[in-house]
Amino acid sequence: MSRFFCDLHTHSCLSPCGDDDSTPANIAGMAALNGLHIAALTDHNTSKNCPAFFVHAENYGVIPVAGMELTTSEDVHAVCLFRTLEDAMSFDRYVEGCRTPFPNRPEIFGRQLLMDENDEPAGEEPFLLINATSLSLEDAHREVSARGGVCFPAHIDRPSNGIITMLGVFPPDPPFTAFELNDEASMDEYAGRFPIIKGLRHVVSSDAHNLADLPEAAFSLELSADPDDPQAVRDALIDYLLGKNKE
Repeated sequence: MSRFFCDLHTHSCLSPCGDDDSTPANIAGMAALNGLHIAALTDHNTSKNCPAFFVHAENYGVIPVAGMELTTSEDVHAVCLFRTLEDAMSFDRYVEGCRTPFPNRPEIFGRQLLMDENDEPAGEEPFLLINATSLSLEDAHREVSARGGVCFPAHIDRPSNGIITMLGVFPPDPPFTAFELNDEASMDEYAGRFPIIKGLRHVVSSDAHNLADLPEAAFSLELSADPDDPQAVRDALIDYLLGKNKE
């Protein structure tokens, strides 16, 4: 077993609420400076900056995970993580057909910058990315699972688009095997209110929308994988979040 410090929920300049300075290269560089071993890029309803993120993360010695923060039809935010970049891009193409093509207004919502492998702007996403998709939480779990990934509710301890706020409860028989907290200190409160979560995996992530919010090494997971084999680490991470390697 090896210990990996990680942040599994970050946003780049492709998310309309993300800073323009949060380019894939800058996120990867900041993750390395902060001592993170694993970092996931999870822009709103898209994975299109993940290819560039993989290039730069690998250059900085950070293990990249391709992902997405999906807004479900219930307006719940869900983190979707994948074993491979190809799986993430397959899901990206699927989600694109489930989005409402509402034109983005950069002066109101912010720019949505697509970046190339040189960390240069390669265009802008024309349709707003933060709207709810037509995918329910159950749909999202099914489609992510079909691609070998893991899907779980984001920041359940926050009022904005958290599953408890939006649904009023934590599902008593959830299809997912994990959940995310924004603040580790809230675990006891939520486990007391919803005992079902004691049987699920949990992660603590930043949901960073700017470089200053990317965390220093704090939250970690012990995974049975060679740190020098990024694919083995990604597989071990997904398996852990799926509960396949019970402690």
